[in-house]
This record gives sequence, structure tokens and C-alpha cells, in this order.
Amino acid sequence: MTRAIVLLSGGLDSATTLLIAREQGFEVFALSFDYGQRHRVELERARQLAARYGATGHRIVRLDLPAPETSALTEPSLAVPKLSLGKEAIPVTYVPARNTLFLAHAVALGEALGAGDIFIGANALDYSGYPDCRREFLDAFEKTANLGTRAGVQATLRFRVHAPLLEMTKGEIVVRARNLGLDFSLTSSCYDPSAEGRPCGACDSCLLRAKGFREAGIADPIR
Repeated sequence: MTRAIVLLSGGLDSATTLLIAREQGFEVFALSFDYGQRHRVELERARQLAARYGATGHRIVRLDLPAPETSALTEPSLAVPKLSLGKEAIPVTYVPARNTLFLAHAVALGEALGAGDIFIGANALDYSGYPDCRREFLDAFEKTANLGTRAGVQATLRFRVHAPLLEMTKGEIVVRARNLGLDFSLTSSCYDPSAEGRPCGACDSCLLRAKGFREAGIADPIR
């Protein structure tokens, strides 16, 4: 069975991506990151999802970001914007080079495990405008991975970055997830949850999630 690395945050998109990789016949190795995010509840969700859906392995890597004070997701004094979806081209919840860092770790693990297929739940339709969720970036990173690794240079492994949700609306993602059997109650999308993990309902991620369930005509069990 061909191995794949799946970036698993614990949110709706990454959970759906994990199920897509599994549906395609890959042996899944899940990779999550503790980067000091305020929504740390997602890490527990990632653990539950990896266990529930049969990941062969699941690693949570600790990342010490070089400038955590620049993002509302990692700096407590910065407020997460509420009811402001689409008002900023790139909101303050952007974490500098986050997907670049995540994908680099995925490639390093993939080279070690012989897993050239990297899955990421990036979406470029219903999203907050992050530049590292675009097709141009993902294509460029794939080229970099094959140019900058021994496996790529020696052609013993071909790295491919899969973003199966990239051109889907949130409504389409919710329907796809339902059809794959995802237990939505195991996912957490909120950027600013309560201490008990309850979603705020007003951050960009909550608004996008609500939009998806509304478009799909499905009730969100965590609301």
C-alpha cells in the first residue's frame, strides 16, 4: 500500500482530506503541529480523528515560531477578528509561512518513511485569503520538494502535493465529508474557542463553517 502524509489540524477540511486519502487507498500517516495556537483544542480533535479513521501513525510536532507575536492565533494580546469575513485581504489570523513550515515537515517525514504523497486541506474558494492556500504556492512547493531532497534528486521518490479541496466550496466540502462518513462532532474549526472548546461562532473560520453547513442543508452537531 502506498504511503501518504496527511496534514491533520483537527478541523473540518483536514479531516475530510484524511478520509479522501484513505478512500484513494493510501496508508495514512497523520501529522499535526503544536505551534502555540490559541485554539489548542484542535490537537485533541486531531488525535481522535487519527485514531477513529485508522491512521497508521500520528505525530504532533512542536514548532517554535520565529515571530508568534505577529498573528492573532499565537499572540494572546491580539484579538481574533469577529464578524469580519472578507473585510481584510489577509487578516491578522494569518501565521507567517505556516503552510510552508507544515509542508516542509511533511516532506521531511515523507522522505524518511518513503511517502511521496502529501495531502493538505487547503481551500482557495471559501477561505480567509491566506496566500499559502493558493494553487500557485502548492505547485511551487511541490517543485521545491523534488529539487531539494535526496529522494527527489536521485528519483527514488516523487513528491506530489495533493489538495483535493482546493476548488470546492464549503458546502461541497461538507457534503463530501458526510458521504465519506465523517463524524463532524470530532472536528473543531474555531479560531477562538472557549476553554471548554465551544466555538465562538463569529470568527472567520466559524463563519465559513456555518456557510458550508447551511449550503449543504445539514445541521452542524457542534453548534
